[in-house]
Amino acid sequence: MTAAQPATQPHVPVMRDPFVDALAPAPGKRVVDGTFGAGGHSRVLLARGATVIALDRDPDAIAAGQALVAEADGALTLIHERFSRMDAVVDGAVDGVGLDIGVSSMQIDQAPRGFSFQADGPLDMRMDQAGPSAADFVNEADEGLIADILYRYGEEPRARRIARAIVAARPIARTGELAAVVRRAVGHRPGEKKDPATRAFQAIRIHINRELGELEDGLAAAERVLKPGGRLAVITFHSLEDRMVKSFLRIRSGATPAGSRHLPAAPVGRAPTFDAVAKPVRPSAAELEANPRARSATLRVASRTAAPAWPFAGDA
Repeated sequence: MTAAQPATQPHVPVMRDPFVDALAPAPGKRVVDGTFGAGGHSRVLLARGATVIALDRDPDAIAAGQALVAEADGALTLIHERFSRMDAVVDGAVDGVGLDIGVSSMQIDQAPRGFSFQADGPLDMRMDQAGPSAADFVNEADEGLIADILYRYGEEPRARRIARAIVAARPIARTGELAAVVRRAVGHRPGEKKDPATRAFQAIRIHINRELGELEDGLAAAERVLKPGGRLAVITFHSLEDRMVKSFLRIRSGATPAGSRHLPAAPVGRAPTFDAVAKPVRPSAAELEANPRARSATLRVASRTAAPAWPFAGDA
């Protein structure tokens, strides 16, 4: 749930209704909710009669979701797994796959998880709550790697200056410390529209959680589990994610023969696995007014053809 919502009010995901409508849930249909979160999408899918297989990499989401599992009385299966592995844990073909990419508002709003500098907390950022943390990265990586990550995943033009400042300020243990280091490095005037630490936090979070690699693998996994006519719906929140989804769907629908920075080129003569892709959907004006966090959201939807799934570089 967001910080502005009372504890008794259920979390409402960004673009919930367009997202669920795109998946066309109905009695007898099986849908994968690859990013369960607080269960907002799964709850609506269940209400419309679908059987839901939900995945989440965050153990807190799995624990909190057990109440909905019990309430669903067999219609919801909740699995502690990354959505990139859905084809390994989902039994048989499904009618829909939904992915709501990125960090959840529940993770952002919990200072101990260390995703945000809005409230000081330990510099963690791990969705899985396992493996190296953001603090491990900023304190152990060399300056060149830190600069590369800030530039690649944060599109930060001052990446080298910030990386030098991070190395000079070590050890850094808390979100407030890292934000202060970035602000001092680039200059920050109170009241600026965008905090200069935003890009750095995004870049480090993406790197720590392998988010773009997960998305790449997840799109290919969705292609493998969807039955002919099945729907794929993906919500993204920044340009790197959206470009990857757009590129994947253009290639897989036969709209372009070229590969991308992240995805392989289309094999010669390979039949399209998705129909021509509809225009992206943006949040409505009413939603933007009610939830400013929706401002960067983009929903892309495509339907699976009967063609066999394409070879994927990650399969090698």
